Amino acid sequence: MYQWDFSILWSYRWLFVYGLELTVAFTLAIVALGLLAGLVAGLLKLSRFAPLRWLAAAYVEIFRCTPLLVQLVWFYYALPILTGIEISAVAASIMTLSLYGGSFYAEIIRGGIVSIDSGQSEAAAALGMTPAQGMRRIILPQALKRMLPPLMNQSIIQFKNTSLVSVLAVPDLLYQGQVAAHDSYRPLEIYTAIAIAYFIVLFPLTLIVRRGEKRLAASD
Repeated sequence: MYQWDFSILWSYRWLFVYGLELTVAFTLAIVALGLLAGLVAGLLKLSRFAPLRWLAAAYVEIFRCTPLLVQLVWFYYALPILTGIEISAVAASIMTLSLYGGSFYAEIIRGGIVSIDSGQSEAAAALGMTPAQGMRRIILPQALKRMLPPLMNQSIIQFKNTSLVSVLAVPDLLYQGQVAAHDSYRPLEIYTAIAIAYFIVLFPLTLIVRRGEKRLAASD
């Protein structure tokens, strides 16, 4: 029977700490950039100018309908060949995960906006606001309340998606775990500890999202 020995984890504690710090920082970056991309794409999908709607729809569908791992490999290996510009593994990973997350954020934002009664836009126009002002001051603040839970859910998924960047040798938590596993020959303990670390970070966040969803449902 296999003899577990978690005492070896102490020897690699700084690898795990560094990997977790990088994973959290990476997540914050891709969530911020993804929200920006999603906001732009979501608004463009509601544009009256058809080419802008088609462009935004193409972006959303391409990233939503292709595997993230394939996208990571393509941006890191294929894009430099096409552009002649070298891209680091970190830059390729941030670019890919931000655009991937943005495609999902876009649909959440678009759905939140269209869920607001059209009378709100008419009221903004009656007050002399431009469509942009009405969107910023009237529609988006109301839509944000409905968008917040799914946006947070998608951000949690983004945190989990960061584990894929280890295939590009980005030193995130999983990559550091792989290094420790190869060095210690104790993969069961190492990967169990990594799974627990992800759980400790993500479980409280999921509880917060669930509570937010219940409050939103109760207020409707």
